[in-house]
Amino acid sequence: MNQLFGSRFIDDKLSNFDRIELTNDELNRFILIEDDLLFSRTSVVPDGVGICSIVRLTDEPLSFESNLIRIRLDKSKCWPELIFRYFQSSMGRNKILSISGGTNVKTIKSSSLGKLEIYLPPFSSQKKIASILSVYDDLIEKNRRRIKLLEESARLLYREWFVHLRFPGQESTRIINGLPEGWTKKPLRDCFTLNYGKALKSEVRTDGPFPVYGSSGIIGSHNKALVEGAGIIVGRKGNVGSVFWATADFWPIDTVYFVNKDESNLYLYYALQSITFTSTDVAVPGLNRDFAYSREILIPEEKILSEFITEATLIRKQIETLEKYSNKLANARGLLLPRLMSGELEV
Repeated sequence: MNQLFGSRFIDDKLSNFDRIELTNDELNRFILIEDDLLFSRTSVVPDGVGICSIVRLTDEPLSFESNLIRIRLDKSKCWPELIFRYFQSSMGRNKILSISGGTNVKTIKSSSLGKLEIYLPPFSSQKKIASILSVYDDLIEKNRRRIKLLEESARLLYREWFVHLRFPGQESTRIINGLPEGWTKKPLRDCFTLNYGKALKSEVRTDGPFPVYGSSGIIGSHNKALVEGAGIIVGRKGNVGSVFWATADFWPIDTVYFVNKDESNLYLYYALQSITFTSTDVAVPGLNRDFAYSREILIPEEKILSEFITEATLIRKQIETLEKYSNKLANARGLLLPRLMSGELEV
Protein backbone atom coordinates (compact mmCIF):
# COMPACT_ATOMS: atom_id res chain seq x y z
CA MET A 1 0.00 0.00 0.00
CA ASN A 2 1.38 3.39 -0.96
CA GLN A 3 1.20 6.18 1.58
CA LEU A 4 0.65 9.63 0.13
CA PHE A 5 2.50 12.76 1.15
CA GLY A 6 0.82 15.42 -0.97
CA SER A 7 1.36 16.54 -4.56
CA ARG A 8 -0.78 18.58 -6.96
CA PHE A 9 -1.80 15.62 -9.10
CA ILE A 10 -1.74 12.17 -7.51
CA ASP A 11 -1.15 9.62 -10.26
CA ASP A 12 1.23 6.91 -11.46
CA LYS A 13 3.84 9.51 -12.43
CA LEU A 14 4.65 9.94 -8.75
CA SER A 15 7.24 7.68 -7.14
CA ASN A 16 9.13 7.07 -3.89
CA PHE A 17 6.02 6.32 -1.83
CA ASP A 18 6.33 4.56 1.52
CA ARG A 19 4.70 1.13 1.72
CA ILE A 20 2.60 0.34 4.78
CA GLU A 21 0.19 -2.35 5.92
CA LEU A 22 -3.40 -1.37 6.73
CA THR A 23 -6.10 -3.19 8.65
CA ASN A 24 -9.55 -3.58 7.11
CA ASP A 25 -10.80 -0.73 9.28
CA GLU A 26 -7.92 1.50 8.15
CA LEU A 27 -8.59 0.58 4.53
CA ASN A 28 -12.14 1.85 4.88
CA ARG A 29 -11.00 5.06 6.56
CA PHE A 30 -7.85 5.95 4.61
CA ILE A 31 -8.17 4.46 1.13
CA LEU A 32 -8.16 6.94 -1.75
CA ILE A 33 -10.20 6.71 -4.93
CA GLU A 34 -10.16 8.65 -8.16
CA ASP A 35 -11.28 12.32 -7.83
CA ASP A 36 -10.73 12.49 -4.06
CA LEU A 37 -9.43 15.90 -3.01
CA LEU A 38 -6.62 16.22 -0.46
CA PHE A 39 -5.77 19.32 1.59
CA SER A 40 -2.65 19.85 3.70
CA ARG A 41 -3.80 20.16 7.31
CA THR A 42 -0.81 22.03 8.76
CA SER A 43 2.19 24.00 7.57
CA VAL A 44 5.04 25.96 9.17
CA VAL A 45 4.94 28.12 6.01
CA PRO A 46 2.00 30.57 6.37
CA ASP A 47 0.67 30.04 2.84
CA GLY A 48 1.39 26.31 2.76
CA VAL A 49 -1.69 25.24 4.69
CA GLY A 50 -4.67 23.91 2.76
CA ILE A 51 -2.82 23.22 -0.49
CA CYS A 52 -5.20 21.14 -2.63
CA SER A 53 -4.41 17.99 -4.65
CA ILE A 54 -6.61 15.70 -6.72
CA VAL A 55 -6.30 11.92 -7.04
CA ARG A 56 -6.08 10.51 -10.56
CA LEU A 57 -6.59 6.88 -11.51
CA THR A 58 -3.68 4.76 -10.23
CA ASP A 59 -2.69 1.11 -10.68
CA GLU A 60 -1.89 0.67 -6.99
CA PRO A 61 -4.13 1.43 -3.97
CA LEU A 62 -3.22 4.63 -2.14
CA SER A 63 -3.70 5.83 1.42
CA PHE A 64 -2.94 9.22 2.95
CA GLU A 65 -1.10 10.33 6.05
CA SER A 66 -2.47 12.26 9.00
CA ASN A 67 -1.27 15.69 7.85
CA LEU A 68 -3.79 15.56 4.99
CA ILE A 69 -7.56 15.98 4.91
CA ARG A 70 -9.55 13.95 2.39
CA ILE A 71 -12.70 15.38 0.80
CA ARG A 72 -14.87 13.00 -1.23
CA LEU A 73 -17.46 14.89 -3.27
CA ASP A 74 -20.89 13.82 -4.46
CA LYS A 75 -20.20 13.62 -8.20
CA SER A 76 -23.88 13.83 -9.01
CA LYS A 77 -23.86 17.42 -7.71
CA CYS A 78 -20.37 18.83 -8.27
CA TRP A 79 -17.50 18.02 -10.61
CA PRO A 80 -14.29 17.33 -8.60
CA GLU A 81 -11.99 18.69 -11.31
CA LEU A 82 -13.67 22.10 -11.10
CA ILE A 83 -13.54 22.18 -7.30
CA PHE A 84 -9.85 21.28 -7.45
CA ARG A 85 -9.13 24.08 -9.92
CA TYR A 86 -11.15 26.51 -7.81
CA PHE A 87 -8.97 25.79 -4.77
CA GLN A 88 -5.87 26.25 -6.92
CA SER A 89 -7.00 29.79 -7.73
CA SER A 90 -6.45 32.92 -5.63
CA MET A 91 -10.21 32.92 -4.89
CA GLY A 92 -10.04 29.43 -3.46
CA ARG A 93 -6.78 30.02 -1.62
CA ASN A 94 -8.26 33.07 0.10
CA LYS A 95 -11.21 30.94 1.20
CA ILE A 96 -8.84 28.37 2.69
CA LEU A 97 -6.69 30.97 4.45
CA SER A 98 -9.83 32.51 5.98
CA ILE A 99 -10.42 29.32 8.00
CA SER A 100 -6.78 28.73 8.99
CA GLY A 101 -5.47 29.43 12.47
CA GLY A 102 -2.28 29.24 14.50
CA THR A 103 0.82 31.39 14.88
CA ASN A 104 4.04 29.43 14.23
CA VAL A 105 2.19 26.53 12.63
CA LYS A 106 -0.85 27.26 10.48
CA THR A 107 -3.70 24.72 10.70
CA ILE A 108 -7.11 24.06 9.20
CA LYS A 109 -9.72 21.79 10.76
CA SER A 110 -11.57 19.19 8.71
CA SER A 111 -14.84 20.40 10.27
CA SER A 112 -14.16 23.98 9.10
CA LEU A 113 -13.22 22.78 5.62
CA GLY A 114 -16.40 20.70 5.37
CA LYS A 115 -18.54 23.72 6.22
CA LEU A 116 -16.85 26.01 3.69
CA GLU A 117 -19.39 27.38 1.20
CA ILE A 118 -18.58 28.21 -2.41
CA TYR A 119 -20.80 29.28 -5.28
CA LEU A 120 -21.10 26.68 -8.03
CA PRO A 121 -22.58 27.06 -11.53
CA PRO A 122 -25.17 24.51 -12.72
CA PHE A 123 -23.82 20.97 -12.78
CA SER A 124 -24.29 20.80 -16.56
CA SER A 125 -21.68 23.58 -16.95
CA GLN A 126 -19.12 22.42 -14.40
CA LYS A 127 -17.37 19.82 -16.55
CA LYS A 128 -17.14 22.24 -19.46
CA ILE A 129 -15.61 24.95 -17.27
CA ALA A 130 -13.07 22.51 -15.86
CA SER A 131 -12.15 21.46 -19.40
CA ILE A 132 -11.57 25.09 -20.45
CA LEU A 133 -9.36 25.75 -17.44
CA SER A 134 -7.39 22.55 -18.03
CA VAL A 135 -6.13 23.92 -21.36
CA TYR A 136 -4.34 26.70 -19.46
CA ASP A 137 -3.06 24.27 -16.83
CA ASP A 138 -1.69 21.89 -19.49
CA LEU A 139 0.30 24.68 -21.13
CA ILE A 140 1.61 25.84 -17.75
CA GLU A 141 2.59 22.26 -16.89
CA LYS A 142 4.50 21.87 -20.18
CA ASN A 143 6.41 25.06 -19.41
CA ARG A 144 7.11 23.83 -15.88
CA ARG A 145 8.66 20.63 -17.27
CA ARG A 146 10.79 22.61 -19.73
CA ILE A 147 11.94 24.92 -16.94
CA LYS A 148 12.86 21.91 -14.82
CA LEU A 149 15.02 20.51 -17.65
CA LEU A 150 16.74 23.86 -18.14
CA GLU A 151 17.44 24.18 -14.40
CA GLU A 152 18.86 20.68 -14.36
CA SER A 153 21.13 21.47 -17.33
CA ALA A 154 22.56 24.45 -15.43
CA ARG A 155 23.11 22.34 -12.29
CA LEU A 156 24.84 19.65 -14.39
CA LEU A 157 27.09 22.30 -15.90
CA TYR A 158 27.98 23.52 -12.40
CA ARG A 159 28.81 19.98 -11.22
CA GLU A 160 30.83 19.26 -14.34
CA TRP A 161 33.00 22.35 -13.92
CA PHE A 162 33.25 22.78 -10.16
CA VAL A 163 32.68 19.32 -8.63
CA HIS A 164 34.31 17.04 -11.22
CA LEU A 165 36.70 19.87 -12.24
CA ARG A 166 36.15 19.26 -15.95
CA PHE A 167 36.13 22.95 -16.83
CA PRO A 168 37.43 24.60 -20.04
CA GLY A 169 41.24 24.46 -20.04
CA GLN A 170 41.48 21.96 -17.19
CA GLU A 171 43.96 19.81 -19.16
CA SER A 172 46.63 22.51 -18.94
CA THR A 173 45.80 23.72 -15.40
CA ARG A 174 48.06 22.73 -12.51
CA ILE A 175 46.43 21.21 -9.42
CA ILE A 176 47.88 22.55 -6.17
CA ASN A 177 46.74 21.09 -2.83
CA GLY A 178 43.70 19.55 -4.50
CA LEU A 179 42.57 22.78 -6.22
CA PRO A 180 43.22 24.17 -9.69
CA GLU A 181 45.86 26.88 -9.68
CA GLY A 182 44.32 30.28 -8.89
CA TRP A 183 41.27 28.75 -7.17
CA THR A 184 40.55 28.95 -3.45
CA LYS A 185 37.98 28.15 -0.78
CA LYS A 186 36.32 30.77 1.39
CA PRO A 187 33.72 30.73 4.17
CA LEU A 188 30.41 32.25 3.11
CA ARG A 189 30.91 35.18 5.51
CA ASP A 190 33.72 36.37 3.21
CA CYS A 191 31.53 36.17 0.09
CA PHE A 192 28.31 38.01 0.94
CA THR A 193 25.90 39.13 3.67
CA LEU A 194 22.82 37.09 4.54
CA ASN A 195 20.19 39.73 5.27
CA TYR A 196 17.00 38.98 7.20
CA GLY A 197 13.69 39.14 5.35
CA LYS A 198 10.75 41.12 6.69
CA ALA A 199 7.36 39.78 7.79
CA LEU A 200 4.47 40.37 5.40
CA LYS A 201 1.35 38.47 6.44
CA SER A 202 -1.05 37.36 3.73
CA GLU A 203 -3.88 39.51 5.13
CA VAL A 204 -1.89 42.73 4.70
CA ARG A 205 -0.63 42.03 1.19
CA THR A 206 -2.03 43.78 -1.85
CA ASP A 207 -1.73 41.76 -5.05
CA GLY A 208 0.81 43.38 -7.32
CA PRO A 209 3.75 42.78 -9.66
CA PHE A 210 6.34 41.88 -7.01
CA PRO A 211 6.77 38.24 -5.91
CA VAL A 212 6.76 37.44 -2.19
CA TYR A 213 9.28 34.75 -1.23
CA GLY A 214 9.12 32.34 1.67
CA SER A 215 11.32 29.33 2.34
CA SER A 216 9.31 27.26 -0.15
CA GLY A 217 9.58 29.80 -2.97
CA ILE A 218 7.03 32.31 -4.24
CA ILE A 219 4.04 32.37 -1.87
CA GLY A 220 2.17 35.37 -3.27
CA SER A 221 2.63 38.90 -4.59
CA HIS A 222 2.57 42.47 -3.31
CA ASN A 223 2.31 45.98 -4.70
CA LYS A 224 5.65 46.94 -3.13
CA ALA A 225 9.11 45.38 -3.21
CA LEU A 226 11.50 45.22 -0.29
CA VAL A 227 14.63 44.29 -2.25
CA GLU A 228 15.98 45.24 -5.66
CA GLY A 229 16.57 42.25 -7.94
CA ALA A 230 18.26 40.20 -9.04
CA GLY A 231 18.95 38.45 -5.76
CA ILE A 232 19.37 35.13 -3.98
CA ILE A 233 16.94 33.86 -1.32
CA VAL A 234 17.92 31.22 1.26
CA GLY A 235 15.43 29.40 3.47
CA ARG A 236 15.87 30.25 7.18
CA LYS A 237 12.79 28.67 8.81
CA GLY A 238 10.66 25.82 7.53
CA ASN A 239 12.32 24.67 4.31
CA VAL A 240 15.82 25.15 5.68
CA GLY A 241 18.60 25.88 3.18
CA SER A 242 16.31 26.13 0.14
CA VAL A 243 17.78 28.44 -2.51
CA PHE A 244 15.89 30.61 -5.01
CA TRP A 245 16.85 33.15 -7.66
CA ALA A 246 14.70 36.28 -7.99
CA THR A 247 15.23 37.95 -11.34
CA ALA A 248 13.34 41.16 -10.58
CA ASP A 249 12.53 43.18 -7.43
CA PHE A 250 10.94 41.07 -4.68
CA TRP A 251 9.83 40.86 -1.05
CA PRO A 252 11.51 38.19 1.12
CA ILE A 253 9.53 37.44 4.29
CA ASP A 254 10.97 36.67 7.72
CA THR A 255 11.40 32.93 7.07
CA VAL A 256 14.28 33.59 4.67
CA TYR A 257 17.59 35.35 4.25
CA PHE A 258 18.40 37.28 1.09
CA VAL A 259 21.58 38.36 -0.67
CA ASN A 260 21.63 41.86 -2.16
CA LYS A 261 21.86 42.50 -5.89
CA ASP A 262 25.47 43.68 -5.76
CA GLU A 263 26.61 40.42 -4.12
CA SER A 264 24.39 37.99 -6.04
CA ASN A 265 25.38 36.07 -9.16
CA LEU A 266 24.37 32.80 -10.79
CA TYR A 267 27.57 31.03 -9.72
CA LEU A 268 26.73 31.64 -6.06
CA TYR A 269 23.12 30.59 -6.71
CA TYR A 270 24.14 27.15 -7.99
CA ALA A 271 27.01 26.80 -5.51
CA LEU A 272 24.65 27.38 -2.57
CA GLN A 273 22.38 24.61 -3.87
CA SER A 274 25.27 22.18 -3.43
CA ILE A 275 25.72 23.02 0.27
CA THR A 276 23.92 21.02 2.95
CA PHE A 277 22.72 23.34 5.70
CA THR A 278 22.13 21.35 8.89
CA SER A 279 19.14 22.37 11.00
CA THR A 280 20.14 24.08 14.26
CA ASP A 281 16.71 24.81 15.75
CA VAL A 282 15.00 21.91 17.51
CA ALA A 283 11.43 23.22 17.85
CA VAL A 284 11.07 24.62 14.35
CA PRO A 285 13.68 23.75 11.70
CA GLY A 286 15.92 26.78 11.29
CA LEU A 287 19.21 27.94 9.81
CA ASN A 288 21.50 29.84 12.16
CA ARG A 289 23.27 32.63 10.27
CA ASP A 290 26.65 32.11 11.97
CA PHE A 291 26.47 28.43 11.13
CA ALA A 292 25.68 29.27 7.49
CA TYR A 293 28.56 31.72 7.37
CA SER A 294 30.96 28.97 8.49
CA ARG A 295 30.23 26.82 5.41
CA GLU A 296 32.96 26.95 2.77
CA ILE A 297 32.52 27.61 -0.91
CA LEU A 298 34.84 27.06 -3.87
CA ILE A 299 35.93 30.27 -5.62
CA PRO A 300 37.29 29.66 -9.15
CA GLU A 301 39.65 32.02 -10.91
CA GLU A 302 38.00 35.02 -12.57
CA LYS A 303 38.07 33.82 -16.21
CA ILE A 304 36.31 30.51 -15.45
CA LEU A 305 33.87 32.25 -13.11
CA SER A 306 32.94 34.73 -15.84
CA GLU A 307 32.54 31.99 -18.46
CA PHE A 308 30.22 30.01 -16.20
CA ILE A 309 28.06 33.04 -15.38
CA THR A 310 27.76 33.77 -19.12
CA GLU A 311 26.61 30.19 -19.85
CA ALA A 312 24.23 30.14 -16.87
CA THR A 313 22.77 33.51 -17.89
CA LEU A 314 21.83 32.16 -21.33
CA ILE A 315 19.96 29.28 -19.66
CA ARG A 316 18.36 31.65 -17.13
CA LYS A 317 17.01 33.87 -19.93
CA GLN A 318 15.24 30.86 -21.46
CA ILE A 319 13.76 30.04 -18.05
CA GLU A 320 12.58 33.62 -17.56
CA THR A 321 10.87 33.64 -20.97
CA LEU A 322 8.94 30.47 -20.06
CA GLU A 323 8.10 31.85 -16.60
CA LYS A 324 6.70 35.06 -18.10
CA TYR A 325 4.56 33.04 -20.51
CA SER A 326 3.29 30.86 -17.66
CA ASN A 327 2.49 33.94 -15.57
CA LYS A 328 0.43 35.37 -18.43
CA LEU A 329 -1.44 32.07 -18.74
CA ALA A 330 -2.05 31.95 -14.98
CA ASN A 331 -3.31 35.54 -14.94
CA ALA A 332 -5.65 34.85 -17.85
CA ARG A 333 -6.94 31.73 -16.10
CA GLY A 334 -7.43 33.70 -12.89
CA LEU A 335 -9.50 36.33 -14.68
CA LEU A 336 -11.50 33.69 -16.51
CA LEU A 337 -12.42 31.52 -13.52
CA PRO A 338 -14.76 33.91 -11.63
CA ARG A 339 -16.51 34.92 -14.86
CA LEU A 340 -17.12 31.28 -15.76
CA MET A 341 -18.17 30.34 -12.23
CA SER A 342 -20.64 33.23 -12.00
CA GLY A 343 -22.17 32.56 -15.40
CA GLU A 344 -21.03 35.92 -16.78
CA LEU A 345 -19.40 33.93 -19.58
CA GLU A 346 -21.50 31.16 -21.06
CA VAL A 347 -20.03 27.77 -21.86
